[in-house]
Amino acid sequence: MFRYIIRRLLISIPLLIVASFLCFGLVNAMGDPLGEWKLQKARTPAEIAAAYERTGYNKPFMERYVNWAGDFVTGDWGESVVPGNAGKPVKDELLKAFGVTLRLILGAELIALLLGIAVGVIGAVRQYSIFDYTATGISFAMFSMPLFCVALVLKAGGIELNNWLESIGADRWIITAGPPGDGFGGSFGQQVFQYSGAYILPTISLVVIQFALYSRFQRASMLETLNADYVRTAQAKGISEARSIFRHAFRNALIPIITVSSLNIGAGFGGAVITETVFSWSGMGKFIVEAITKIEPYQVLGFMMLTAVFIIVFNLIADILYAFLDPRIRLD
Repeated sequence: MFRYIIRRLLISIPLLIVASFLCFGLVNAMGDPLGEWKLQKARTPAEIAAAYERTGYNKPFMERYVNWAGDFVTGDWGESVVPGNAGKPVKDELLKAFGVTLRLILGAELIALLLGIAVGVIGAVRQYSIFDYTATGISFAMFSMPLFCVALVLKAGGIELNNWLESIGADRWIITAGPPGDGFGGSFGQQVFQYSGAYILPTISLVVIQFALYSRFQRASMLETLNADYVRTAQAKGISEARSIFRHAFRNALIPIITVSSLNIGAGFGGAVITETVFSWSGMGKFIVEAITKIEPYQVLGFMMLTAVFIIVFNLIADILYAFLDPRIRLD
């Protein structure tokens, strides 16, 4: 196992190098970050030359890539370069946004994964039952609803709930404009009240879509496994239904859902753009939208590289879990 992890980590190094080069090339194709600044008013050649010297855009492509990659590895992720917003460290702003998204994504993905697995397994075991038809209908309904629609409906419902709470003399509970910047205060009970009010709506909006995806994948995988020869042979030998399901079928049926969830969670750290926009969360989604709008190359690069690292990490975790779920998968 240890040798396998080391080998995968070593393989990840050239993957990250290739990813960094492709990301740098794509960001370079975004355009001139000083283009809008030059058009705002007449600039002297000396001003333009000084601006390009400060941003490093007066150097050849490969030289800029090597300099950026070396600084990135040592912890210097660059600074914002657009005049009026220049000089802000990318690393500090990006990690702050990442912390916001991390708290939101982890909880939502865990809830969606657990619910999706449970509903998918029960639906497969009780195929064509009322529960299966109901779960299937709900899943397809969730799939058909755009995420921004779900988020807006939840936000409107949260506002109405707050109005009703105020009408009966209670405090407003739902926070529809992101968590407070200075954190939650008061007693433990008050903090729980504030925390739940801030997280419940964006979490539900993320869970709704992911739950539908996970439940359908789990149901399909479980049905395929239940009809496998080794499961039917085990049942023919007299093994109880519960043991054949959970000891033989369930573990193998988890492999596809582990693959899907590892990709989803890894990419999810890139930011739930729609959810964060609707609920005014200053996370990775808002960060990348603003970076692209302002054409901030080093902010976009930092975002893309951080996302690439987490996708690779979660794929490594998925590969390790495969060995625990199915001993036939050889790691070494």
